[in-house]
Amino acid sequence: MAQHLQGPERAQAVRGMFTRIARQYDLMNRLMTAGMDLRWRKEVIRRAHLRPHSRLLDLGTGTGDLAREALQQEPTSQVVAADFTLEMMRVGQQRHSQPQQWCDADALHLPFPDQTFDAVVSGFLLRNVIDLDTALKEQVRVLRPQGWIVALDTTRPQENFLSPFVRFYMKRIIPLLGRLIAMAPDAYTYLPETSTAFLSAEALQARFEQAGLTHAGFRRLNFGTVAIHWGQKPA
Repeated sequence: MAQHLQGPERAQAVRGMFTRIARQYDLMNRLMTAGMDLRWRKEVIRRAHLRPHSRLLDLGTGTGDLAREALQQEPTSQVVAADFTLEMMRVGQQRHSQPQQWCDADALHLPFPDQTFDAVVSGFLLRNVIDLDTALKEQVRVLRPQGWIVALDTTRPQENFLSPFVRFYMKRIIPLLGRLIAMAPDAYTYLPETSTAFLSAEALQARFEQAGLTHAGFRRLNFGTVAIHWGQKPA
């Protein structure tokens, strides 16, 4: 399983996993979140503070949901949708005809000059990178001063009276959906296991601040299993 691997081996396993589930990925997201992930992505783009003709990087774009939302909210934006899983982007290109630019890119070695973008957004990327600090450093590098980084991802759930129900859903229902719909129970076992092992929302905010971002903050969603994080590059 990818979550038990380290370094390049884990990166290859993650790429292979997303390649296998590419065609079912969007449907699974809608089912697992009861369609709420579309609302979360709208908030991500709102927090990116796009202006006319802003340049935006959607990193780990998958099939391009955030890139398309950016063009919905600010049609004059120049959007680059980047991922290291080519099959995910192929599926996005086949299903949608939006004017974003698609780019093969590794989150740890972005192929863009310094200060290229006014905003960098991601959806369910950070939990999957093999070096979180390097990934954030690269995003800060390609971001222009006063630009925003906004990330949507799962987060370690807090313990409360709903915890038993949350654990049951994540450990039983999600893998079952993965088996029945995506024919990939391993991929949808990976999701809850890596979510539980990932940083708390507070710890991820601290990593944003360590990367040099100011005005860092977060908002928990979906019974505390998902969070939107943001931070601004200083002038």
